[in-house]
Amino acid sequence: MDKNLWLKNYPPSIPHEINTHTFNNVVEVFEQSCKKFSGLPAFENMGAILTYDDLERKATNFATYLQTKTDLKPGDKIALQMPNILQYPIAIYGAMKAGLIIVNTNPLYTPREMEHQFNDSDAKAIVIVANFASSLQEILPRTKIKHIILTEIGDLMGFPKKHIVNFVLKYVKKMVPAYSLPNTICFSDTVADQGTAFKPVKIQADDTAFLQYTGGTTGVSKGAVLNHYNIVANMEQMNAWMQSGVVEGKETIITPLPLYHIFSLTVNCMGFISKGGKNVLITNPRDIPGFIKELKKQKFTILTGVNTLFNGLLNNEEFKTVDFSHLKITVGGAMAIQRQVAERWKLVTNCPLTEGYGLTETSPAASANPVLKGEIIGTIGLPLPSTEFMLADDDGVEVLRGEPGEIWIKGPQVMQGYYNRPDETAKVITPDGWLKTGDVAIFTDDGFFKIVDRKKDMIIVSGFNVYPNEVEDVVSACPGVLEVAAVGVPDDKSSEAVKIFVVKKDPNLTETDIMKYCRENLTGYKIPKHIEFRTELPKTNVGKILRRALRDEVKK
Repeated sequence: MDKNLWLKNYPPSIPHEINTHTFNNVVEVFEQSCKKFSGLPAFENMGAILTYDDLERKATNFATYLQTKTDLKPGDKIALQMPNILQYPIAIYGAMKAGLIIVNTNPLYTPREMEHQFNDSDAKAIVIVANFASSLQEILPRTKIKHIILTEIGDLMGFPKKHIVNFVLKYVKKMVPAYSLPNTICFSDTVADQGTAFKPVKIQADDTAFLQYTGGTTGVSKGAVLNHYNIVANMEQMNAWMQSGVVEGKETIITPLPLYHIFSLTVNCMGFISKGGKNVLITNPRDIPGFIKELKKQKFTILTGVNTLFNGLLNNEEFKTVDFSHLKITVGGAMAIQRQVAERWKLVTNCPLTEGYGLTETSPAASANPVLKGEIIGTIGLPLPSTEFMLADDDGVEVLRGEPGEIWIKGPQVMQGYYNRPDETAKVITPDGWLKTGDVAIFTDDGFFKIVDRKKDMIIVSGFNVYPNEVEDVVSACPGVLEVAAVGVPDDKSSEAVKIFVVKKDPNLTETDIMKYCRENLTGYKIPKHIEFRTELPKTNVGKILRRALRDEVKK
């Protein structure tokens, strides 16, 4: 497509292209930020603050520990499995300084899901919160993990809050199941002075920074290879896009989405840190009353989230009593923003809700609406600087303007491929570098892109990707199930929910049996919300189940 079709709608302050070589790697950005904003707060969690000085010192100590007290070498993989707590950014930047590749892991994963991701990524080490250690214990002998760094939620909160928080979680709320793991090291010990100097590691732009896992159309989770160049470029793209609204060293950003999610990882943990912002980490955003209580403590200027989170806040009467006088940017991503949510948000907060679009495979930001305008609702905006979009038909031919076509993306933020999966990579990245997204859009007369459908069978639940084949693989292993198909259905709270259609092998099989099995083998957001029993499922003449036919039935 002709770039001028959308570039003419760029706000005057935004450059059409960015310099993708300002920094060689993420560590350079981090170190410059820590030096430039030294005494300012970088992260806050439950009232405990980590300044840029603290962050740099502890990250360097952590890197030194990895370098001197383990046999880990640059290029080895380290899994991080934590909610939003102060330990997370320290581990990210410290592991990067040591030249390790980070494998972000959802802490709510079941042992089955953990085992797949750890083995697929070849992870040799892990930083994990004690709350989830029992699951690691279950699968540890079947992984390559040799180094276990253990922490508790409150470990960096200082006395006496540290002990109070950990005591309540362990003994009052009973959120830490008993576990027994060999040769663990306490995270607090790894961030203390190691008694030796850190030896800088040479990190190239094309070195892998993250293996960021996404669902796969084959039902197998795949690791998107994101190198330092990808992440730095996407940071620079987003900084350019928001430059008119962001003041260095003056922003307080509310960070409710987990840092293991690519949106929060790149936008919050990386992008806003490069601007000297203070990220307020929300450990449990599902606790809406607790979340609102935290909002009342902060003079926050920026808030990121997903549609379901904004909707949940708006439906709590106490939210209206929050002071929004400092809020100037609200960014929603990972799922579509509903019109009524955007309109209510503007009415309550007097701040527009800006929608962006991206994928794990694009680090993630690919397009966005102008951040200081609230009039544009229902579009994914404009491609970011140095990013190209093309709308293609099934044969890869560009469609005419106004006609729907699959979004193809080219830009410096596009992943290198899927880890150890060249066949899967070839399915989504063309020889000349276009990423096939599976999302179908139109280019409107106003010069913006609008999603109209998905070619993929992917289901998006509260901003998280759920692939039907993974759900089907699990349910089909449940005793008594003959056949199963999973589709997404509309849901007021989560945008979409998983519905499964099941053919029984055992006539005594019940919904309760299936739900129990799913809870044991699937993360919460992947668990079917609706179950319908059928005597047969629609199929093609070669026996392939027709999910589209089932989706069409649901729409009627």
